[in-house]
Amino acid sequence: MTQDVRLEQLTQWVHSLPGWEHALLEVASADASFRRYFRARTVDGTAICMDAPPDKEDVRPFVDITRRLQAKGAHAPTILAQNLLDGFLLLEDLGNTPYLQALSPQTVNNLYADALHALLQLQQADCDHLPAYNERMLRAEMQLMPDWFLSTHLGFSDDEIPHDLINHTIEALVEEAVGQPVAFVHRDYHSRNLMITGDDSPGIIDYQDAVLGPATYDLVSLLRDCYVVWPQSQVAVWVDCFRKEAISQGTIPPVDADNFQRWFDLMGLQRHLKVLGIFARLYHRDGKAGYLNDLPLVLSYVLEIGSRYHETSELVEWMRQAGIPQRIGTVHIPA
Repeated sequence: MTQDVRLEQLTQWVHSLPGWEHALLEVASADASFRRYFRARTVDGTAICMDAPPDKEDVRPFVDITRRLQAKGAHAPTILAQNLLDGFLLLEDLGNTPYLQALSPQTVNNLYADALHALLQLQQADCDHLPAYNERMLRAEMQLMPDWFLSTHLGFSDDEIPHDLINHTIEALVEEAVGQPVAFVHRDYHSRNLMITGDDSPGIIDYQDAVLGPATYDLVSLLRDCYVVWPQSQVAVWVDCFRKEAISQGTIPPVDADNFQRWFDLMGLQRHLKVLGIFARLYHRDGKAGYLNDLPLVLSYVLEIGSRYHETSELVEWMRQAGIPQRIGTVHIPA
């Protein structure tokens, strides 16, 4: 049996904290990075322990963003104790129920009302010294699609990949994204990172990579979630409700519904092209096969929404002609 040195060190640190001397640690979850999470249990309650190896993950951005979100009333977990040198944090336990487990046609309106309210709070967070979600970053993210999805995962040769078409599409989406108003961006605001809590639901997690970027990015992450799909007509209603509230609170300047929907759609295409590459990379590089099950929905967003806009329709047509929907599978997106 392999010795888990990090877990031993984490346990020793937790046991050194007042009130946690006899805590039992159990696996809580892992995420798509090198971070691991354990739940510490005592007779008096529970907390979450974050293990972030310092040579691979820096916990300081998490600590910084936590304070920014809490200052605006968003429910980020309280940091109970921290050991920045070793990459350990003891956090408020937000429970075991992510939105993904609780969402249904019966619950979605109330849950998304809470999530959209929390997003409006989050978008008002302090953005000083946050990295900019700039052209270089947006471009590099979308390049993961040909590199990892087309080449590594589907096995297209370099000659078979339409690089000029892809680059043209990427540049068009970058131009659209950087033309939007900017706000605080979580970068992964979706059903696996929103927790149902007894008070101030949702609890928000996994925000350490926050940036200053396009105002629709987190909105499309939530409403065109890579893990759950909703009717397009319902999504349009949520989008417009958010638009009105964001204008009212001053997050975005006055913009009509059609232009905001266009921002939303094209921002979603940037995200979903990127995610095709990320999910493929998580499998081939990191051995995380579960994300392959989510490729059909992500691809379906690209095909369905991408066919509506001249910036992306030619790439969508190439994907269809190349047989990618047949190889990956697709998911019906209700009207």
